[in-house]
This record gives sequence, C-alpha cells and structure tokens, in this order.
Amino acid sequence: MKIKTIEKDYDEVKNLTPYTRKKPDKINWFFKNLLYFVSKPDLKKCNFSYTTEGLEKIGDKPCLILMNHSSFTDLEIVTQIMYPKPYNTVCTSDGFVGQEWLIRHLGCFPTNKFVTDVSLISDIRYILNELKSSVLMYPEASYSFDGTSTPLPRKMGIMLKRLNVPVMMIKTYGAFTRDPLYNCLQKRNVKVTAHAKCLFTPEELKEKSVTELDDILDNEFSFDNFLWQKENKVHTNEPFIADGLERILYKCPHCGKEGYMKGKGTELICNNCHKSYTMNSLGELVSKDNDTIYSHIPDWYKWEREEVKQELREGSYLLDSDVQIGMMVDYKYIYMVGDGHLRQDENGFVLTGCDGQLEYFRTPLSCYSLYSDYFWYEIGDVICLGGGDALYYCFPKEKDIVAKARLAAEESYKLAMAEKKNTKKH
Repeated sequence: MKIKTIEKDYDEVKNLTPYTRKKPDKINWFFKNLLYFVSKPDLKKCNFSYTTEGLEKIGDKPCLILMNHSSFTDLEIVTQIMYPKPYNTVCTSDGFVGQEWLIRHLGCFPTNKFVTDVSLISDIRYILNELKSSVLMYPEASYSFDGTSTPLPRKMGIMLKRLNVPVMMIKTYGAFTRDPLYNCLQKRNVKVTAHAKCLFTPEELKEKSVTELDDILDNEFSFDNFLWQKENKVHTNEPFIADGLERILYKCPHCGKEGYMKGKGTELICNNCHKSYTMNSLGELVSKDNDTIYSHIPDWYKWEREEVKQELREGSYLLDSDVQIGMMVDYKYIYMVGDGHLRQDENGFVLTGCDGQLEYFRTPLSCYSLYSDYFWYEIGDVICLGGGDALYYCFPKEKDIVAKARLAAEESYKLAMAEKKNTKKH
C-alpha cells in the first residue's frame, strides 16, 4: 500500500494549518459488511478459524478489544470475530493521509504511536458511551520485529479501570509466521487461528489493582512466534523464508561486525567473515560449519539488544546517518521537505536538516519505544519522531539500522528510568 507524498519547502510546511481533532464516526452498515466480505478471500487462503471463551459475559455490550499485532492479517481476523457487532479501531495517524474520508467511515480514529495522546481516552469513552460501539486497540502499537512481544505502555490498568467496560482479548496464532514484517511482504502457506476471550468484566476491573491488571496484560502479551512454530511443527517450505532477515539479525555473532549480514532465499550469510546459516522449514537457523551460536531467531535478537545496552552504558552507542525527511502536519500528504541528518546516542535523538531550518531533539525519557518500520508505505525503512503539531519521518540512507535504533530507544529509556528512580531514592 502506498501513501500520498508531495515535495514542498520546509518553510511552507511548518506554516500549514495542522489537522484538527474530530469526533470519531460509528462505522455504518455498508462499510461494516464491506470489511467483512473483503477479508474473507485472504482468510480463506490461510484456512482461518477461531475459538471463543467466556464471551457470554460481554454479550452485546460495547467492550474494549485488545489484540496482539503480528501482520496485516490481524485486521482481517477481527472483522470475522466481531461481525456483525460494530467496533471502531485505534489507527496510526499516518493511515489517514490521502484517504481520511474512507478511513473515518471504516470506523478508525487516529493516534500517534509511542506519543502521549491526551485525547485518546476521551475518544474511546465517546465511542463506548455515546456511539455504543466497541473499540479495537493494539496496545503494542507496532508489529513485532522478531516474533516476540513488544513493550506495552505502563499502567494500562489505570485506563481499563477508568473505562469500566468489559475487556476482550484476541490472540492470533500463525499470523506472524505467515507474513513476518522482515520478509518483504511475501506470504507463506500457513494456517492462521485466533482465540477470543473475555479477559476482564467490569466487576473484575474494580476488584484488581492496577499492578495486578498490568501483570495480567504482560502475561497475555507474552509470546514467541518462532517457538510456537517449532512446537506446533508448522513448516514453511517457501524458497524465500530468509529474505530480508538481515533487517533484524544485523550483527554477526561470530565476527561481531554490523551491516554485513544478508538474508536471501533460505540462507543468512555474513559477508565479512563468510559464516553461513540455513533457515529450515521450522524457522530455525543452522550453521553450515556446525558451530551454530543462535538457532532461535529471538535469542539472536536478544543478544543484539544486550550488545546495544552495553554500548549505551559505555557511551559508545551511535547512530549517525543522512536521511530523507518527510513531515506530516495534516492528512493531505506526507510532505517531503528535503535531506537531513539523524543522530542517536545515549542522550536521545537529534534531527537536523532543511538547510539548517529544522532542529528537533528527543530525550530517552520522552518515549518508551520507537516508531520504526520496514519499507514504510513502499518508500523505505523509516524512523518516526515528533509529536504535537508535526511528525518527522526519517528515511535513512544507511541500510538496516532501524531495528537497532528501536532497541536503543527502548534500552536507553529503561536506563534513564532506572537512573531517575535511583536519584529520587537519594
């Protein structure tokens, strides 16, 4: 899927009138039926089925729907489970660009990823209480890179208590294996299933503390898709299963070099030390020299996270890349405002560009994760910064760095939080 872009001077863009918040619309019967029937052919291809548990506790009452986020298939799955009941969807704001009328009529309402959005709760309350519609939310706010859970915002339990409506949990199985983000939008022949259950009734929300609710949510959103694939013997025999794997496995554990990995076909090769791994049909990596260090992809990714954390502690971590900059200030276009430079270290991000007119800073404590993506709307890999009146979409000219940037953002946030708590104690 593409997005509308236009080249424009930074001066012009910063003087544009930002989009104004509108009350969400309830999805009408035509678009509700359209979503349901348009989703059916793709779900038929993956032989989709689902089970339920305790949904009678919810009945016809509007509820908050929480769902893990693996691939675009998730959006199709929920239409089948909820039909014919109405629901609205929390959607990333850039999804409205160039198609606001359509997206709103599909029941979507906008928010910015990993940015404090004070209007979000009021929008959800309006939908639940006034429109009498359920609300679908992906609390992870981003697709998983390595098939494991991504961080949830803290104290979600507070939000659940304030909303005081039933909470449904939808968990998918096979959606990531069928269409992992790194694999260049190439779908595999994998059966997809889902389980929908009543996670909390309003009475249970009142009984439990915020900490207890957060602990339950953390447990529900704890998963490992590669382990699930192996344990359930889900084979993927396509010839492209390792394509793009270097996007997450960017560092070689044998020679320690970054930027030399290449995934193609069923092979992952380091072009520095020439170590070669084969990805088998169960998603495991096996070294051709019988000296496998990490056969489980999430273990490799976890090692990269620890390496990033160590660099941050030592003060040696540095992302330093020329970028092309796009801006979003309204829902008409992504405005391509020119070239710039993006720097990330233990002190956060600095974005400069547009002939010295643009200078943006983001500290580690300002956000617990990072909106980064692969081949974003068919433009390129992206790192998104900003908030308020403007978002900055940075397209690095250096390859395969957005996964490391997200790891660094998450780990620098944790380190900064630990330092803040330690300072308070003293």
